Amino acid sequence: MLSSRFPSSYLRRASRTVRTNAFQPAAHLHRQSACLQSSASSPTSSTGSFSSIDPCEISHFNKLASSWWDPHGPSRILHLMNPLRHDFMRECHASQPEPFTPTPASLRYLDIGCGGGIFAESAARLPTTANVLAIDPTPEVLAIAQAHSKCDPMLKTKLQYRQATIEDLPLPTKPEEQFDVVSIFEVVEHVDNPAPFLDRAGLFVKPGGWLVMSTIARTWISWFTTNLMAEDILKIVPKGTHDWNKYLNHDEMTAYFSSRGIWEPPQIMGVMYVPGIGWKRLPGSENLGNYFIAVRKAQDTM
Repeated sequence: MLSSRFPSSYLRRASRTVRTNAFQPAAHLHRQSACLQSSASSPTSSTGSFSSIDPCEISHFNKLASSWWDPHGPSRILHLMNPLRHDFMRECHASQPEPFTPTPASLRYLDIGCGGGIFAESAARLPTTANVLAIDPTPEVLAIAQAHSKCDPMLKTKLQYRQATIEDLPLPTKPEEQFDVVSIFEVVEHVDNPAPFLDRAGLFVKPGGWLVMSTIARTWISWFTTNLMAEDILKIVPKGTHDWNKYLNHDEMTAYFSSRGIWEPPQIMGVMYVPGIGWKRLPGSENLGNYFIAVRKAQDTM
């Protein structure tokens, strides 16, 4: 029945995926899981000795630069997701055991892999934000972000863009140089070495601060929705955006953070994209596809 509706190439790809997914683990499939548990690279040098960058990823996102701020273009999914990012962060702050009452212009943000600046701009406009440092290694995309921010004079003193990776930034030497929120939205699934990448990102979070991320679970459903449907059939996401083998399950992320000994138990929220409606939170969907995960740094750590 299926063979009459889908090209045989899709069926072969689906067959390969199901044979090597979480139900029948293959060694090569768990590259990301193994990398996530690896700590071979030290994140404590002033400049990184590793690279999290995949040149193919840079080339792919450079091609999308001109359409980044088109809410109906290839980045439409990111525009629609942005309100949920802020909702999730507010819930994380509300979950703290001590009252969270930030004063105006008090919070510092580091947005890693900022792309065209969708989240960075919105964070900079919050009344509780002191400043946002947004970094991305993709030159064409960053140029679009910088040009767009100039449309709002208020952003001039609150938002700074820098073409850099997290490895390029000098490490903070005191809590005053760290950030209240380090955000990594839709980035980890494009990173080659997730463990050292997250190790280094964590050094920029101040004690009591948050590392907040969104990514995709590695399941056959996520392959079907993000690779086959979103890229190949519906074409709502540019082809080549996702590499299913780089996806990370939330239990792998939880195990990683637990192994580091400096993070409180994570907050996790599953979300799902509903065509024609947008992103909706869906409890349990973190086991299927897209999810948010955030961890708070223990107060007694640097």
